[in-house]
Amino acid sequence: MLSDEYVVGLTDGEGSFNVFLNTSLKNTQYCRVEFHYYLKLKEDDLSLLKKLKKHLNCGFIYFQKDKRVNHKNCYRYEVSSLRDIDNIIIPFFKKNRLISISRKKDFDLFCKIFKIVAGKKGKHISEEELRRIRKLKSEMHK
Repeated sequence: MLSDEYVVGLTDGEGSFNVFLNTSLKNTQYCRVEFHYYLKLKEDDLSLLKKLKKHLNCGFIYFQKDKRVNHKNCYRYEVSSLRDIDNIIIPFFKKNRLISISRKKDFDLFCKIFKIVAGKKGKHISEEELRRIRKLKSEMHK
């Protein structure tokens, strides 16, 4: 079994919080905001990702083939369900604070963007909100 502290350390080192903006090809005014918590490890560490999935009780694991020279194939643990992001991932990392400054910054921006989207409750995001989301997103992973 993993401890919460171990999950934080693993995320500090190998995790990522991402926000993707997907614009519809049919309606460029419509934009879907997606949230992803990832953790990618070499295929030798699949059992560790399974323990992580069990510990957080959400997400899924998939194989990620890497064709680059000198790179091994990997498995990626991912949580992208809005319900799981809202009820599990965000509360977990608010309670168990990240130590890495860059990872903590990305998580804080991830939460700010999530708050904007969650406040919409199924309504479309306004142009002003979309501009704010894009600005916050541009500060991630720097």
